[in-house]
Amino acid sequence: MRDMLGREDLIPVEKARALLFQYAPFKRPPEIYLPIEESFRMITSRDIFSPENLPSFSRSTVDGYAVSSADTFGATESFPAYLNIRSEILMGEKPDFILKRGEVARIATGGMLPEGADAVVMLEHSHQVDQKMLEAVKPVFPGENVIQAGEDARKDECILKRGHRLRPQDIGALAGLGIIKVGVYAKPKVSVISTGDEIVPADKPVAPGQVRDINSYTLTGLISDIGGTPLRKGIFRDTYDMIREVVEDSLKDSEMILVSGGSSVGAKDMTEKVINEMGAPGVLFHGVSLRPGKPMIGGVVDGIPVFGLPGHPAAVSVCFDIFIRPVLSIISGSNEERFEGMKRTIKAKMSRNVSSSPGREDHIGVILEERDGELWAVPILGKSGLITTLTKADGTAVIPLKKLGIHEGELVEVRLF
Repeated sequence: MRDMLGREDLIPVEKARALLFQYAPFKRPPEIYLPIEESFRMITSRDIFSPENLPSFSRSTVDGYAVSSADTFGATESFPAYLNIRSEILMGEKPDFILKRGEVARIATGGMLPEGADAVVMLEHSHQVDQKMLEAVKPVFPGENVIQAGEDARKDECILKRGHRLRPQDIGALAGLGIIKVGVYAKPKVSVISTGDEIVPADKPVAPGQVRDINSYTLTGLISDIGGTPLRKGIFRDTYDMIREVVEDSLKDSEMILVSGGSSVGAKDMTEKVINEMGAPGVLFHGVSLRPGKPMIGGVVDGIPVFGLPGHPAAVSVCFDIFIRPVLSIISGSNEERFEGMKRTIKAKMSRNVSSSPGREDHIGVILEERDGELWAVPILGKSGLITTLTKADGTAVIPLKKLGIHEGELVEVRLF
């Protein structure tokens, strides 16, 4: 956007994000039920409660002997406790006896403790004198080497909260509780629209003045990485009617729309106009104090976020991490921190002086190197239109809005890819 004198009206990154988040939680995808083996990385749509105690019985965590712990108190190598071997507990079976004081029963890891036992003496801390007698050379306290019934999960206990991204260990726990289907949010659909008279498909030869479509492939990978479903709508010329039509159609089948290209100020810039005409509240910002990514557009149309991304590939990746990733996380139903993508940061020393313009937040692609036990950030200096700038980088070093640059050896925050 420009003011009355034609100057660019740029807003800080934090203000732009705040404008977006005031319209959260946005339109959310429907709830579906999936087999647990198909639910990895999906977001739970409701709290999940344990239908039973886990484990349902007290079991041994070691190979050894089930025992009443009181019978071992004071046992040492010099003065062992002598105990009678009652029986052996077979795996997968419930003991059919009650263990009396002064008795032990041989048990394997995972075996069920018999009634009367409250601990297990490890094999390493015992010696079998004969078929009927055992020496215990170390005492055990009540509950030692035992997982108690319900210690893992109690019946009716909430084991997974709504909005939790399912991990392999979560799926294993659900299987252990006999839960084989789980309610989750469907993956949010994100329409990816490439615009520009100079853009041609990646499998086509390029004529002078043309470039292959890069951004839709980059965005497809970024969307999939965070758990969304990308819908590549194709390449469209910079005409108002074409852009309006594809955006209007995308509003019917998507939870988010990304328009790549068409965000730089110029005669063919239609994206802002289309967003404003599609619904309320329309464009929230156009132009951010950010490099690369200054011409970024952010808007909301009837609960659906619509972004106009710069055409340069490096700017697309930076803007995705700052604006789109946290919004998509909210749309997915995740209860993770809004800026979870921003938490992947480390500190490193800058390897050379890097200048920056005042009033702009700069993101510089860097390679990380270890030198004498310290982490250094080596800047990859290049224009935002260069394709391989971020391919070579491990992340981006951030020069804050009010700094004029970074000195060699100064610590910087590096946001990892």
